[in-house]
Amino acid sequence: MRTELKTAIIMGVIVAGALGGLGAYFGSLEEQASPLNDAQTQTTKGESAMPNIDKTRFKKAPKLEGISGYINTDSQELQEQIKGKVVLYDIWTYSCINCQRTLPYIVAWNEKYSDDGLVIIGVHSPEFEFEEDIDNVRRASEKFGITYPVILDNDKEIWDAFENRYWPRKYIADSEGYIRYDHIGEGDYEETEKVIQQLLAERAAMLGLNVAAAEELVDIKEFKHGSRTPELYFGYDFAFDRNQLGNAEGFQPEKSVKYTIPQNIKENSFYLDGTWQNLADRMVLTSDTGMILLPYYAKEVNIVAAGQSELEIFLDGKLISASDTGSDVKDGMVITTESTLYSLVKTENSSPHVIQINVKKPGFEIYTFTFG
Repeated sequence: MRTELKTAIIMGVIVAGALGGLGAYFGSLEEQASPLNDAQTQTTKGESAMPNIDKTRFKKAPKLEGISGYINTDSQELQEQIKGKVVLYDIWTYSCINCQRTLPYIVAWNEKYSDDGLVIIGVHSPEFEFEEDIDNVRRASEKFGITYPVILDNDKEIWDAFENRYWPRKYIADSEGYIRYDHIGEGDYEETEKVIQQLLAERAAMLGLNVAAAEELVDIKEFKHGSRTPELYFGYDFAFDRNQLGNAEGFQPEKSVKYTIPQNIKENSFYLDGTWQNLADRMVLTSDTGMILLPYYAKEVNIVAAGQSELEIFLDGKLISASDTGSDVKDGMVITTESTLYSLVKTENSSPHVIQINVKKPGFEIYTFTFG
C-alpha cells in the first residue's frame, strides 16, 4: 500500500507540473497575440508605462514655413522649442470672437504644462487685412495674456499645409511629431486637456521619466451659446451669395451708396442709413453720420470695426442700459480707436432684440456682426 501511494503521489506531481507548463505556454501565446490600443500600455514593476501605439494612421505635423513674423520667439528658438515636445498648434485670428473664447483655456494650459513638455504655438492666420499687422497682433497677444510663441501666417501657407478651413482650430502633435488630436471651434476643453495629459505621459515614459498621476483639469466656466443669428458680413466679397443686407439698394461693389432703411425689417438682416462705401471686406461710412439697424436673436452682440468714431448704442428703441452693455460700452457709447472686435451687448439670456448703432463721425469701418 505504501509503494502504491508513493507511485500515485509522484505521478500526480508530474501531471500537475506538465499542466502548469502548458498553461503558462498558452498564456504567453495569448498575451503576444493581443494587440494594444492607444489607451493600453505594457508595464513592469518599478518602470514607467511605455506606450505601444501603431502610428502609421497618423499624419505628421507640417513644417512651419512662410512665416511673416514672430511674437515671443524667433525662427531659431522656435525650432529648438518644439524639438521632442508635445506641440499644440492653435490656428486663430485676434478679432474672431470664437477664437477669443478659447484663449483662456490655452493660456491656462501653457502655464500648467509648459514645464512638463508642452509647447503651444499660436498660428495667427488673418481673416481681414488689418490682422496682418504684427503690431495689432502683438497688442492683442498682450491683451489676452499670451506668452507662448505666436507666428504670423499672413499668406496662409501654414493654414494650407494643415488643410485647414476654420477659426479656431487646434491640432496636437505628440513628441514624435504625429498629429494625435484635431478639434474645430470652441468647446470640448476637458477632452482636449486629457489628450495633452496623455501625450505628455507618453513622452515622459519614452524618456524614462517618472509619470505623475493625471492632474485635475483647468476649471474655467465655459461659454454657453444661445444665438440663432449667424455671423453677418459687410464686405461684398465675404457676403457673396448671402442675403444679409436688407436694404433695397443692396451691395454695389466699390461704390459709395446712399442707403435708406425700409419700413419693414426682418430678423438676421442688417439695414443701413447714410452713405456707405462698399469694399470687398467691409463698409466705410462716408456721410457725416449714419445708422445700422439689426433685428437679431442672441444674448451677445459684437462687431469687428476700425476707424476712429463714436457709436451710440440703442437696444429695443432705448439707450442701452448698464445691465445689458458689452465690455466696450460706457454710458451707451463706444469709442472706436483701433481695428479689433468690440463688445456691444451682453444680456443674461438669448432672446429677440433690435440693436441700433448711431455712427457719429465719418470714416467708421465695419466688417462683421458676431453673436453668442
